[in-house]
Amino acid sequence: MTSSSQKPRLPGLFRQIAIAVVWVSAVSMIGQQLTDLGPWYRALRQPEWKPPDWAFGAIWTTVFVLIVAAGVLAWRRANSEDQRRWILGLFAINSLLHMLWSGLFFTAKRPDWAMVELVFLWLSIAAIMALFWKISRPAFLLMVPYIGWVTVAGFLNYANVVLNGPFDRPAVAPTASDKSG
Repeated sequence: MTSSSQKPRLPGLFRQIAIAVVWVSAVSMIGQQLTDLGPWYRALRQPEWKPPDWAFGAIWTTVFVLIVAAGVLAWRRANSEDQRRWILGLFAINSLLHMLWSGLFFTAKRPDWAMVELVFLWLSIAAIMALFWKISRPAFLLMVPYIGWVTVAGFLNYANVVLNGPFDRPAVAPTASDKSG
């Protein structure tokens, strides 16, 4: 029999990591499904400082690994079921906002709406970080690249709105001449 003051056994850690990996992988895969780098995106004027497209996958993979580590660490250091409910709730909200941004920007082709939504995504990350500050400083620090990258994405999103707006016109499907040229 174990007391509540003893550390959870190693199989519990692997289970927590597996759950976090599945969750983050699902969010990532749904986001990827909503991301279309086709003709509409390629036609957008981009700021000179935009990272190359290949870098986004590498950066997001790194950020997602750090999110998993932060989430598991905070979960294990949480002092109560209430803190664990907050962790799950904030990550659920954040996950929905993360996927919604991709849907607005790429699927709906509305960088302007995505820019507004990104404010809520950023605030959801800040809320997670505020909770993690109370629970685990290392977990808080592991979230810094996430909020940093979303901040960069926010500036890039804003640049897309400025360089390409307004977006109130319906998206036009590529014509036969667009496909051949």
